[in-house]
Amino acid sequence: MKEKIKIIEQGQGWICAEKPGGMSVHNDPGKDMISRLQERLGPGSTEILQPVHRLDKETSGLLLMATDRDTLAELSDLFAGGKVTKRYKALVHGHFDPPGKARGTWDSPLTKSAGGRTDPRGPGKQIEALTRYRVLDQSLHYTLLDIELFTGRKHQIRRHAKLAGHPVVGDPRYGSPRALEFLKTQKQFDAMGLHACFLQFRDKDRAVTLELPDLPPEVARLFEEDRA
Repeated sequence: MKEKIKIIEQGQGWICAEKPGGMSVHNDPGKDMISRLQERLGPGSTEILQPVHRLDKETSGLLLMATDRDTLAELSDLFAGGKVTKRYKALVHGHFDPPGKARGTWDSPLTKSAGGRTDPRGPGKQIEALTRYRVLDQSLHYTLLDIELFTGRKHQIRRHAKLAGHPVVGDPRYGSPRALEFLKTQKQFDAMGLHACFLQFRDKDRAVTLELPDLPPEVARLFEEDRA
């Protein structure tokens, strides 16, 4: 049975829904986020259904989509102009040093294209990338971060976390094969600890705040079990 896509909020020309981790936004007809949401809304219910920003397949959380072309252009301009507040929760490996350091900035330049496990910065010309984090909590082996993005490079949080020595838990591209195998076989964890939890933007004459604060159940379970 297909999992029902949860709609968070709808506005004039847009809709925000919760994307499960492991589901592609598009390019997987019948199974991706756009297909599944279109099924729920019904044929012909919208002029278009187009994501306004990126969410990696493995990332869960808030996905904002336009339902008409004028709104798509307006919202795309807001994202491109840095006028949308975007926050994530990330479960990462390790603890931060010194232990009392509750916040910080990752500003290593990154390329536009994705990097890899051995070269997270990526090939080619590097450009500005800015990520700010705040420590929310920690367990024996992991730290839970609140993260705000100020630029929009591909895999930015995942690449910055890897460069900082704190890869996102369960990250199949930037995490270590040994850690991934341990999580899968010993912890029955086959997900990624990155969750889009907050969006804030101006919609014509009103401020819109969208929140999805709770971690996905499998990520929350891993974190809680690691406290023992």
